[in-house]
Amino acid sequence: MSLVEISSAALYLAFVAYLLGTIFFGGAVKSASKEKSAYNKRWGFYGITITVIGFIANLVYFITRWIAAGHAPVSNLFEFTAAFGMMIVGAFILIYSMYRIAALGLFALPVAVIIIGYASMFPTDVSPLIPALQSHWLTIHVITAALGEAILAISAVAGLIWLLKNIDMTKKSKQRFWIEAVMYVLVVTIGFIVSTTVFSLTYEPVQYSYVNAEGNESVIEYKKPALFGMNESQAITEGAMEPLVNVPALVNGNKLTTVVWSVIFGTILYGLMRLVFRRRLAEVVQPFTKRTNSQLLDEIGYRSILIGFPIFSLGALIFAMIWAHEAWGRFWGWDPKEVWALITFLFYAVYLHLRLTKGWQGEKSAWLALIGFIIIMFNLIVVNLIIAGLHSYA
Repeated sequence: MSLVEISSAALYLAFVAYLLGTIFFGGAVKSASKEKSAYNKRWGFYGITITVIGFIANLVYFITRWIAAGHAPVSNLFEFTAAFGMMIVGAFILIYSMYRIAALGLFALPVAVIIIGYASMFPTDVSPLIPALQSHWLTIHVITAALGEAILAISAVAGLIWLLKNIDMTKKSKQRFWIEAVMYVLVVTIGFIVSTTVFSLTYEPVQYSYVNAEGNESVIEYKKPALFGMNESQAITEGAMEPLVNVPALVNGNKLTTVVWSVIFGTILYGLMRLVFRRRLAEVVQPFTKRTNSQLLDEIGYRSILIGFPIFSLGALIFAMIWAHEAWGRFWGWDPKEVWALITFLFYAVYLHLRLTKGWQGEKSAWLALIGFIIIMFNLIVVNLIIAGLHSYA
């Protein structure tokens, strides 16, 4: 059994363990709602034990893939996103050891599961690094940035639980609309996994030629029906579907097609779930938050940002600038990923300013934590998949 096969098996084991951990934390929350403290502790113990086992398996994946590849496994979208999911679980385990809130596991683990599932939809082959990535700063910059984002993700989970607990779902309001919009976005992410799986089983890949941003002719393979074509694209495969529209060279039409198909499948899935439950998804999960302590959730969200923000700033800005100077001879170049890293930094800086000077706590703090994570996910998904730039390695 090769190291790559071992790493794949370990990642699969971690994925299954996180699913089981979610179930046990759900049992802990349910038993707590019935005031069965002994059952609550037992379910919580099983949940965190299985989660830790899964995290160890995740570390085995990370280490064995590192050895097999000869470099840190964070060089493409599969590796980075899988590592990001692992770090979210690691951050959760740390926070849970301090606060023992089972609801945090019930919501944090599914987020990690979705992210790891999302990662698995990208090519998983081990490949050599391109010249721009052949630097020890790859490891320092990317791992530090991912760790900071993972800790910030826990603040968003705490904020989401706070909002689900305190928003009145029986009355029409902006809060009710936007919390349901968050649930919809989560389902759309699952839609990416579903659409990729469906088309991998039913669709024969086709090739198109196009003119890239440098004005050179290139060839690209579509694994989904082409809704958007690349710049000046022409079909190479006989009988290939003509794209509905060609996009400028700045935009990756292939990946934009992937995003749109994900939205289509996710919207259908969301509609089916609404039909099954006959109520909003936020209302479905709200009962699992009723016995949480709002003040404690607010504290977790704030402290997570206090820890995650400086780590993210070091990784995504300071270390990134050092690497950029080494790789491209400049500290800053307004690449799309650089711009969105700066936007993320400024957003959390504003959050801390408002928290410390204006006393924004409770609902305002929870919404800001949630918006911050949405910005992180926008950077991970939309910027990586649609906008062409120096960071488009996947």
